[in-house]
Amino acid sequence: MEKLFILIAEDDADDRFLLKAAFEENGFTDHLHFVENGVEVIEFLHELGHDANDAKLPRFILLDLNMPKKDGREVLKEIKQIPVYKKIPVIIFSTTNNEQEMRRCYELGANSYITKPNSFENLIKTVAAFRSYWLNTTSFPG
Repeated sequence: MEKLFILIAEDDADDRFLLKAAFEENGFTDHLHFVENGVEVIEFLHELGHDANDAKLPRFILLDLNMPKKDGREVLKEIKQIPVYKKIPVIIFSTTNNEQEMRRCYELGANSYITKPNSFENLIKTVAAFRSYWLNTTSFPG
């Protein structure tokens, strides 16, 4: 894998298509890796290995909460319990706009919680904002 890639966990095919298009609208066409459920997130990370260095890890994970097989809460909890993966920023990206749910995700170790926008235009703006912040503003070791 390239040094810079984003892991996106989204079970809805339409949402995956819109996210890909929104990233493309923001000039980010490469290095998106999509998985469709929580089990695939964990399997993908395990393929990288428990001893993966920072260059092999995703820059961040965009994680839907309501997915089949293993939901985003379970995935978040598991990621944050494995030392090498714990440092990967996890952005919850969900239709759930509930304060109790947000609190729960932050308690489990989420780095950010974003409610999915209600239009493609707003999705483009949201992707631009977190792309700017997580890829241009923040600093990562290595």
